Amino acid sequence: MKKQYNLLLVVLLGGIAFFTSCENNLLDREPLSSITPEQYLWDESQLAAYSIDRYGALPTHGTWSFGTFGNDANTDNQASIGYDNKYAPGQWRVGQSGGEWNFWNINQCNYFLQTVLPRWKAGEITGSTEKVNHYIGEMYFFRAWEYFQKVQTIGDCPIVKSVLKDEQTELTEASKRTPRSEVVRFIVADLDSAINLMMVTSPDAAQNRLNKACAQLLKSRVTLYEATWLKYFKGTAFVPNGTDWPGASKAYNDGYQFQAGSIDGEIEWLLSESMEAAAEVADNYPLVENNGILQQSTADANNPYFDMFSDVDMSGYAEVLLWRQYDKGLGITHNVPVYAQRGNHGVGLTKGMVDGFVMANGLPIYAEGSGYHGDDYVEDVRTDRDGRLWLFLKQPDQVNVLYESVEGTHATPVEPVPEITNTNVEQGYSTGYAIRKGLNYDAAQCANGGGYTGAIVFRATEAYLNYMEACYEKNGSLDGKASAYWTAIRNRAGVDADFQKTIANTNMAEEAKGDWGAYSAGSLIDETLYNIRRERRCELMAEGLRWMDLKRWRALDQMIDEPYHVEGFKLWGPMLDWYDAAKLTHSSANANVSAPSASDYLRPYEKTGKELVYEGYRWTMAHYLSPIATQHFLITSENDDTSTSPIYQNPGWSIEANTSPTDL
Repeated sequence: MKKQYNLLLVVLLGGIAFFTSCENNLLDREPLSSITPEQYLWDESQLAAYSIDRYGALPTHGTWSFGTFGNDANTDNQASIGYDNKYAPGQWRVGQSGGEWNFWNINQCNYFLQTVLPRWKAGEITGSTEKVNHYIGEMYFFRAWEYFQKVQTIGDCPIVKSVLKDEQTELTEASKRTPRSEVVRFIVADLDSAINLMMVTSPDAAQNRLNKACAQLLKSRVTLYEATWLKYFKGTAFVPNGTDWPGASKAYNDGYQFQAGSIDGEIEWLLSESMEAAAEVADNYPLVENNGILQQSTADANNPYFDMFSDVDMSGYAEVLLWRQYDKGLGITHNVPVYAQRGNHGVGLTKGMVDGFVMANGLPIYAEGSGYHGDDYVEDVRTDRDGRLWLFLKQPDQVNVLYESVEGTHATPVEPVPEITNTNVEQGYSTGYAIRKGLNYDAAQCANGGGYTGAIVFRATEAYLNYMEACYEKNGSLDGKASAYWTAIRNRAGVDADFQKTIANTNMAEEAKGDWGAYSAGSLIDETLYNIRRERRCELMAEGLRWMDLKRWRALDQMIDEPYHVEGFKLWGPMLDWYDAAKLTHSSANANVSAPSASDYLRPYEKTGKELVYEGYRWTMAHYLSPIATQHFLITSENDDTSTSPIYQNPGWSIEANTSPTDL
């Protein structure tokens, strides 16, 4: 049966179906908004304009409904008011259409590169050579970015390097999935091109556009991701040539071999690439100072480390590689300052996240002589702890506003007692533990939806952390550079710089209670690697990288057999005095808090018994990758026989729509 070409577009080019027309050869037309003139992309300014349109793909304020500082929601770090169905096996199902099999953004990059590169090589692009090179480098960066998203969500995927014709055979052929390791090699090649072409300082000189270090940082992230994925999924269906790898069902994958000769060789190469790229950033971008001060009056000195996450102008912070600027006058605003002055849009820190921070003396809270003050009150939790927890964990009666303004209609001048029974995300506190990261003390930022603080996209600290982890994963030990980076991070955090003391006093059985990162492939990891992961968790808290890390570490297997109970603060203790006990119900279908018989700690998803995760979070192996929707198999098959499609489904998932994954 002949397929309609515009349906085939959905397979590879997703949103390009917007251009549906009776005409053939839709993909021969420039896929910009509405119509692109034939004379476009001949000048530096036009290249700059095309590239800037791709920046919307990067995470910023407003990218997620939670707001930037709720981006670790639905992990062991943060919990939103509602639970996530991916932790209730059987609830995530194969879609009929849509999903992650969408290559619209990649097509936009391909159009640019296909059009511009021949003109560039022929010397036909007018303008500054340095800037022309830079904008071409940006497009290589964005294509790499888009492909990295695909690797994380679907793994193996087609590599499409050009705008395809609206022709069934060509589009179906291009649907063949390339083994993920080859996709990552392609990403690295694009990032190397970006690194070679992009300027050290962004063209605007204010870090509102990409620069070379951003590409180096992303390269270190991508290669570390794939190295650890290959290591911890080695031998399974989730890596090329692993047992039951679905790619083996297609003849076009016969004889696949890793470019490094073996999976172990590939892992080593990736780790080396990650270390090299990370060091290029970390050696050139110092950390912002943390003076240990939390402003509570206008007489207090400001703290650059605290301010870095909520300033209107982030161009002066050395470790900020890229940030997005907002503009009240242009109506480009967000609501993060309002969220930060209450319950962070209903996304709270978990007990596991809070307990993961060590004491200022470097000892874990359970270690003998740690000096831990307990968790009967939030103030006790913060006292003498890692300076990041002390700064970024709020407690009732703290000051949220130092500069009043009539525009601050939704400001919360003084931090209230957490409203744990309020299920409205605008007012409610999911766990009782509220984050202060991203709070700006100026009430003028708290007009509803009218905030204009900046949003960090990339910061150099990640490179320090990437190097540390890659070094240890590769060598089984830390070199001098990794040790220096770790020391710098701990000094800035206000923690004893002797990380070996922390390692020596780490009890993995204790850490496993609240940190999924204590595991890989269902087994506890060693204390040194764990503390490297702990440092990453604490430094990057709420910045949106936790889910990525948990997947590449294969840190969820343990929940296949043992449920995990998401917990918040210690409700059933002295903090109970904050509330009218008569209004706290826990023994009915309308309960508004979890029962003390279950735990002294608030369990936000275990209140009424009607929650699908009432018995705790559980995991299914298939959930490490997303399913490919049924539609994509049908429209690339002959006579609707899906066995003829060049696409194969991800491990554990069926091709049939509305089905749950099977056990692996």
